[in-house]
Amino acid sequence: MSLHVPLFEFDPSPEAVINPSIHRPRLGFPRHAVMCWFGNVVRERTLDLEPVHHVPFEHGDHPICVIDHHGVPVALVSPGVGAPAAVTSLEVTIALGATHIIGCGGAGIVQPGFDVGHVIVPTGAVRDEGTSYHYAPADAEVAPHPRALAAIDDTLTGAGVPHDRGLVWTTDAFFRETAAKVARRREQGCLAVDMEVAAMFACASFRGASYAQLLYAGDDVSAAEWDHRHWDQHQGVRDRLLDLALDAVIRL
Repeated sequence: MSLHVPLFEFDPSPEAVINPSIHRPRLGFPRHAVMCWFGNVVRERTLDLEPVHHVPFEHGDHPICVIDHHGVPVALVSPGVGAPAAVTSLEVTIALGATHIIGCGGAGIVQPGFDVGHVIVPTGAVRDEGTSYHYAPADAEVAPHPRALAAIDDTLTGAGVPHDRGLVWTTDAFFRETAAKVARRREQGCLAVDMEVAAMFACASFRGASYAQLLYAGDDVSAAEWDHRHWDQHQGVRDRLLDLALDAVIRL
């Protein structure tokens, strides 16, 4: 008996029963946006700002604020962890009028040798999550927009920030990153594992937005035992990565 997998039923129609257009475009909403997974950093940067919109979730709304970066207005939002939440925030941000978007977050390393805070620039993603399959056929590769990727490269090079480019592994289940799976992803050439990149690439491409992403090396899942490395406590690294994402997005 053949197994039918609903995730492989890709429907290319841009129209659904519920569409992101329920979030009506706002007059003057910035073309540039940054999706930053460091919630505490985003809260600090937007502390005195009134949100221009909220992405509604049952666990609590995610505010979208507009900040000024070198004279350019940029929408800033913490999109939520995991592909479904993150892509919902991305859909809303695009529906409001953003077309040039950079993401920044952290990732576990599957290749040894990356210090905490080392910058990784995804050039593609292994699709081990569910959300991307609603935005691209199952056999499609997902990748960042070339112009957005170039903007990140130029920004990092100009700032003298060492970085590595390569594949990442996007998964929905970090408690199921088994040793065998880590080894397979490493053999495929993946540098790191995250929970959103593949879906963000697929969604942005589907909606016609320019998107690429910055990651910093966090915990280490490359060895037999997990090493947390206190990766979430490196405040300076997280602040710096957001600054680099902002610098990159205004190049677009």
